Amino acid sequence: MDKENRTLDPRDWEKMRNLGHQMVDDLIDYWKGIQEKPIWKPIPEEVKKSLDEPIPSHHMDPQEVYNEFKENIFPYNKGNVHPRFFAWIQGTGTPLGTFADLMASGMNPNVTIGEHAPMYVDKQVISWCKEMMGFPPEASGILVSGGSMANITALTVARNSIKGENIRKSGMSHLDKKLILYCSTETHSCIQKAAEIIGLGSENIREIEVNEFYEMRSDLLEKQIFSDLENGFRPFCIVGTSGTVNTGAIDPLDEILRISRMYDLWFHVDGAYGALAKLDPIYENRLKAIEKADSLAFDLHKWFYVPYEVGCTLIRDSEKHRAAFSQTPNYLIQEKRGLAGGPDSLNHYGFELSRGFKALKVWMSLKENGLEAYKGMIAQNNRQAEYLGKLVESQEGLELMAPVSMSITCYRMNPGNLPEQKLKDLNREILLRIQEEGIAAPSSTLLKGKFTLRVANVNQRTRFEDMEILVRETIRIGKEVLSDLDFS
Repeated sequence: MDKENRTLDPRDWEKMRNLGHQMVDDLIDYWKGIQEKPIWKPIPEEVKKSLDEPIPSHHMDPQEVYNEFKENIFPYNKGNVHPRFFAWIQGTGTPLGTFADLMASGMNPNVTIGEHAPMYVDKQVISWCKEMMGFPPEASGILVSGGSMANITALTVARNSIKGENIRKSGMSHLDKKLILYCSTETHSCIQKAAEIIGLGSENIREIEVNEFYEMRSDLLEKQIFSDLENGFRPFCIVGTSGTVNTGAIDPLDEILRISRMYDLWFHVDGAYGALAKLDPIYENRLKAIEKADSLAFDLHKWFYVPYEVGCTLIRDSEKHRAAFSQTPNYLIQEKRGLAGGPDSLNHYGFELSRGFKALKVWMSLKENGLEAYKGMIAQNNRQAEYLGKLVESQEGLELMAPVSMSITCYRMNPGNLPEQKLKDLNREILLRIQEEGIAAPSSTLLKGKFTLRVANVNQRTRFEDMEILVRETIRIGKEVLSDLDFS
């Protein structure tokens, strides 16, 4: 019988301590000078090959492992810690939030059940989220990986809460009428995925057309609901968006709320990007209806600047929330005392049974900065987007492609004498060169079929000067492209 006591703890604790100090020092240096570094650079083929090797079978010294990381991984980061990262909608993180993740990983609790401090930190963070969003104290919520999981969690509760049905037990095959979900044509793709996963099917999603500002048309929404009722369908949920990913457009949430109440439908708000704009006084009233929503999804790793990953689902009716997921197998019986005591198991409020201590970085960050600092940062991002819009409008040869909404600005170069295909080629090349030269990282989208540069700013490091750099370099590179390529 082999009685050797094996362990994965360090062979030399002091060497591991020194390595940990080096890692922290390297991160501090990285953040401190980030604005002077290229935002992104292509990964060399030899590096890609090094990251396609077979599984190692023998021990390697931790310092050597870290050295390999510094050579082949660290220099080729995505770039969303940089002040000019504007691609997609991805936050920057903060130093203390990063160190909170270090401590959370070191503690390594499974935050699902039990009498331990992380359960109470999680509970407090949910309470703070309810307070920020104007949800009542008796509402419930759960921290999840991000907006996709937050939305599917909310829509599962909506589906399982349909009056007179026990869908959780009986499924949906016995329903005599097909369930219908409503959203706009600009709604995030995760809503369709969620509808497919929970058994609705994409053909039972009604995508409502938008107006010239890319906002859902509530008049068409109401007509569609009436038509579906007339034709024997069963409307059950409307998804309003508080900030679309394409343009930052805000659906008419007050009107959607009114319609949902008129037809007794679940009102869900996808606020993955924009719900936190509620903290900006300029958008507070337009987003006031969030406070009356049946459910809300939003991300804290976007506009709350905490490191990936953490999103949040809030549910107004906590009993419906618990009823949608509650399950107590024999191995998860809770006690009134001991390690199996503590708050109600989070297993009763979501899909996951294994959950990391993601609340800690939110808790530490709010303690460090206070809510007022976040209000100021969100407002600053919005003002920077508006500033970029004004810069674009002031430059001959640049044009805005959509109204600036919240922190998203969409624009392109248009010298005025090119057909659409040439404009697409021109602006795609501008985008790629801006990225490849390490200047900035906007992304692209199609608006009314037209290729568009898209700047989505949820960046706590962005300065107003960065918008000036972006416009200046767009013009410079655009002129180079026009001169280099055949645009005749």
